Amino acid sequence: MFVVLGANGRAGGETAAALIAMGKPVRVVVRKQEHVDRWRQSGAELAIADIDDEARLTGALNNATGAFLLCPPPSSGDPYKRADEVGRALANAVHKAQVPKIAVLSSIGAQHETGTGVIATLNTLEKHLRGSAPSTTFLRPGYFVETWSEMAETVTTEGVLPSFLELTQRVPMVSTQDVGRAAAQLLSDKFSGDRIVELRGAQDWSSNDVAAAFAQVLGRPVKPVFIPREDRLAILAQGGVPLIVAEALLGMYEGIANGRVEHDESAEQRRGDVALLDTVGRMMSGSRHAQLA
Repeated sequence: MFVVLGANGRAGGETAAALIAMGKPVRVVVRKQEHVDRWRQSGAELAIADIDDEARLTGALNNATGAFLLCPPPSSGDPYKRADEVGRALANAVHKAQVPKIAVLSSIGAQHETGTGVIATLNTLEKHLRGSAPSTTFLRPGYFVETWSEMAETVTTEGVLPSFLELTQRVPMVSTQDVGRAAAQLLSDKFSGDRIVELRGAQDWSSNDVAAAFAQVLGRPVKPVFIPREDRLAILAQGGVPLIVAEALLGMYEGIANGRVEHDESAEQRRGDVALLDTVGRMMSGSRHAQLA
C-alpha cells in the first residue's frame, strides 16, 4: 500500500494518479472529506488526517509499503516555523508507523539554509526527515509550470503574462505530471539509504517561452511583462497574501534571479518529458472548465 499526502493538490494528485496507473494500491490522505469522489472511483483507499494530528497521521501511514510526503505551501503564519513543525510531525509519524520507504517533495535549491526564500523551508523539512525511513528520497523538482495557471485569467483577458522572473532567464521548470510520475517511480525503486533526485522538465524555460506557449494555445499574441522588484510586495498584498508569506515568496524569486536556486552537484539529475506547450494547454483547458462549472 502506497500512501500519498496532499492528494487534492498538484504534486500529490499527480503522484497518486501515477501510482494507480502503475497498478499499485494507493491510500490518499486528505484533511477534509471533500473532493474525494475521483479517488473513490479510481479504487484508492481514503484516510482523513491533518498533519497537525500526529496520531491520525500515524494511523494513515500504518502498513504502508511507501509514502509520498510533503509540507503544504504556506498561506498564513510564519512559513519557516511551520516547516519545522511539519517536519517534526512527519518524522515522528514515519518512525511510529515504521514506514520502510518515503519520497519527500522538496525543491531545487533546498541544499541552502538561507538565500532562497520559501525554498529554505524545505531545507528544514529535509533535515527532519533525513534517515527517518530505511529508504528516503528527497525529490527536488524545479519551478512548477502549473504555477503559471494563476495568470490564466490575466493572459486570457488582457493578453499579457506578468512575471517576477527575468523574461529571458531560463530556469528549471517542470510539469507536475512529470513530478508525479517521478515520485511514483522512486517509490517503486529498490533502494536503501538517503538520496537526492533533482527533476527538471524536458528543457529549461523562460518567461518568454511560457508566454509563447500561452499564445500558441490561445491563437493570439501574449506579451510577457516583467514586474520590477519594488512593485511585487504591493501586488501580493492586493492578492491577500500575508506579509510574512509574501516576503518568503519574494525571497525565492531573488534566489532564482541570482542563481542560488540551482542544482546540487551531489544530487542525481533527471528530466521529465512533458512539453511546456502540453502543460499550458492542459492548464487552459482546466481553466475553461472551471469557468463553465
